[in-house]
Amino acid sequence: MAMPVSDLLATRRPHRVDAARNFDAILAAARALFAEQGTDVLLADVAKRAGVGAATLYRHFPTREDLAEAVYVAEVDALCRYGEELAATQQPWEALEEWIRRFVTYMATKRALLSALDRDSGAFLACKAALYESGGPLLVAAQESGDARRDVTIDDVMRYVIGVTNSPFGSDAQRDRILRLAIDAVKRQEPATE
Repeated sequence: MAMPVSDLLATRRPHRVDAARNFDAILAAARALFAEQGTDVLLADVAKRAGVGAATLYRHFPTREDLAEAVYVAEVDALCRYGEELAATQQPWEALEEWIRRFVTYMATKRALLSALDRDSGAFLACKAALYESGGPLLVAAQESGDARRDVTIDDVMRYVIGVTNSPFGSDAQRDRILRLAIDAVKRQEPATE
């Protein structure tokens, strides 16, 4: 069985307080710089923004791919935790809809990061499985409550949403309209009345 995505970083995160603080600072700096400039950013700039030396960065993340993977894993973990929070606090349809919206935002900001990852790595595959495990129960709950179509699977939803996010948009308003169409496609339609 694959390691839970939340454990992937926990096993790499140092136990010493100062080293853990540096690890977290490097991740936060990399996340911000990857979002601003893409994954080709200079690692020296990541270290500078994190307030650590290059040797500290390389001690934690020996390669650019290691750093990109760690940022990706942290982002997937945050999305999965959000899914758990939604399941516990929202009605089924609202939880699913909000998770889909967060997933779209996540995908839009992680497109450049995805290009830097080895899609056959254990971490990437664990993240993919975690996303399905996060969204799957939300879809099932919405189906059981009668709010979501029963003829769709979480794989259908994920592929549809990924397809939507891979399209270039003319504006945020257009993106929001298309996202609304995607979400409406998952919602159970009321039968026509005569």
